[in-house]
Amino acid sequence: MSRDARYDILFEPLQIGPVTTKNRFYQVPHCTGMGWQRPNSLNEMRGIKAEGGWGVVNTEYCSIHPSSDDLLCPYASLWDDQDVRAHSIMTDKVHEHGALAGVELWYSGAPAANLYTRDVAFDVNSRPSWKRQPFQSRKMDKKDFRDLRQWYRDAALRAKDAGFDIVYAYANHDDLLHNFQLSTTNDRTDEYGGSVQNRARLLSETVEVLKEAVGETMAVAVRLASDDGWTKDGCMVTDETREFFAEVADLPDLWDITVTDWDIELGVSRFINEGSLATHTNYIKELTTKPVVSVGRFTSPDTMASHIKRGLIDLVGAARPSIADPFLPKKIEEGRLEDIRECIGCNMCYTGDQLGVPIRCTQNPTMGEEWRRGWHPEYVRPKSSDSLVLVVGAGPAGLEAAHALGKRGYDVMLSEACTEVGGRVTLESRLPTLAEWARVRDYRQQQFLKLPNVEVYVDSRLSAGDALAVEADHIVVATGATWRNDGFGRTNTIGIENLSAAAQIFTPDDIMAGRLPKGRVVVFDDDYYYMGPVLAEMLQRAGCDVTFVCTDNMACSFGIYTTEQRATQRSLLKAGVKMLFSQNIESFDGKQVGLRCEYTERESTLEADALLVVTARLPNDELYYALQDELEAGNAGDTKSIRRVGDCEAPAPIASAVYAGRRYAMELDDDSGINYSLRRDANFSDATALPRDWAS
Repeated sequence: MSRDARYDILFEPLQIGPVTTKNRFYQVPHCTGMGWQRPNSLNEMRGIKAEGGWGVVNTEYCSIHPSSDDLLCPYASLWDDQDVRAHSIMTDKVHEHGALAGVELWYSGAPAANLYTRDVAFDVNSRPSWKRQPFQSRKMDKKDFRDLRQWYRDAALRAKDAGFDIVYAYANHDDLLHNFQLSTTNDRTDEYGGSVQNRARLLSETVEVLKEAVGETMAVAVRLASDDGWTKDGCMVTDETREFFAEVADLPDLWDITVTDWDIELGVSRFINEGSLATHTNYIKELTTKPVVSVGRFTSPDTMASHIKRGLIDLVGAARPSIADPFLPKKIEEGRLEDIRECIGCNMCYTGDQLGVPIRCTQNPTMGEEWRRGWHPEYVRPKSSDSLVLVVGAGPAGLEAAHALGKRGYDVMLSEACTEVGGRVTLESRLPTLAEWARVRDYRQQQFLKLPNVEVYVDSRLSAGDALAVEADHIVVATGATWRNDGFGRTNTIGIENLSAAAQIFTPDDIMAGRLPKGRVVVFDDDYYYMGPVLAEMLQRAGCDVTFVCTDNMACSFGIYTTEQRATQRSLLKAGVKMLFSQNIESFDGKQVGLRCEYTERESTLEADALLVVTARLPNDELYYALQDELEAGNAGDTKSIRRVGDCEAPAPIASAVYAGRRYAMELDDDSGINYSLRRDANFSDATALPRDWAS
């Protein structure tokens, strides 16, 4: 098939200063959890983006000097020639597919505590780090301004040597250049503070330095927020930034426009819809003659084309959609819209950066494994045998196992006990704000239509005898997990002993099955992720009087790593849910919940008609163990292996289940003996060791 003419505009070239991109698909700078520490993994992943059709592929934020060090969050760097060599591998891979390579030069200032380098950062003034670390920056003096300009110049020259086509000045997210822009943070009284012209001076000087360094060989871009960093009556304030932007509107070759608030720019689909940034950034095009790129978690080619045709943007910016499907542009160009793996907006990708580990994705299990395991998002190694594989359970792990096995060419039978496939993603996607979870199921179901060697059987609950009767060569059990109702979890490691058998006690599975409590409901959250808050708000809006009790000191604390914690707690408060933190549940007799403070051990009670426990899940592994017993007893016939994957093995986020399914499929019949987990990626220095100053 060829592409739909409606999308032709997405494939028009565009000049960006002295360079030209082949199309309008622009992978904006995004974190990877790899940075300078894992160059091979990083370069392979970026190269696959270019192979997938992205016209521009950028790095993550790239430090220009050791006094801008963000570890534990991995970042790129251009400190020396060693970095140049590492980046040149990426640019070669990107250029191989006709794409442009961009690097986002970054100086953090106060936000980076420099825990690794232990250098002292400077900023507009002496400011505390907003990352909850007890460090402050120093106020910049005349020498610091000269040094900063030199560091930008040196980094730009290294970027040029590394083969980049676009070089950025990062001026957003409370970093140095952003702090000079805003009157709320810039209290200087010298030539860099006060008037808008003075506050724009440092950004102007930085862009001029970059242009002087790279000449006519590279484009210069600026990433800037379109708002003032605060809201009024629920709307973003842009008055000051409009004035600032008018001062610098035609300075760079490209504007990469975002917003200050990560919760909006990187908002999860629970709270932020596709293309939602347009309402905050649309005025930018009115003030500049230069190309504008902006993000919006674009997954629909109709939305992409519409934004360009309406003059809102010139380039379709994408981070998360390019992670979920690195081949998104090529699939649109080839008219294969049904093959697009749409981002579900869960932000599991962002947890990699926040936790200091390589990026991962719920929809795309190959993300972050391109170098370490040799996985590709579109192509798989052909099968190594004519084996028949029985997959039991069509949740996220089973769906992905069947999908990848089918693509490899194996004959696959996928058995599902329920009337429809999807498992937990089908159930959870019916809850408020989680509808996009269904994309995990829908994409794989769509792919089965192209795989005649994959047969799907619903309403097929199998016993061990039934499974063995199939006479499959391999059986993989992916039967998921069930939410526990005994209070067992991270805090109550033997459950809650004093739960009355007659009391109204519910689990998330009950709610998803349509069995709902009434009256005064206590939601006990010992899970720390989205499920407890989603159900608490749902029940409150359904008419229950809900009190959210959590052993942690905030709602959805894992949401710190996915950018949804603040939005989650804000939403609960707006819905009228009462909240009690750092409280454990001791008992429930059907009328009162007994509580105990996690800090003081002080006991209290709470009137309640029902208790919803969101604590831990119990693997549905009965079939697996029954099959193992048959195998050990020699009653499994010609079946060679029996495995379990996903929540059936160890309950975890959906991304882990999808990854487990892919890993099983890729490692079937792999007799290489390679332990890919031990394939370490490191940026080895060729510097000689320094003398030990304590040596005699």
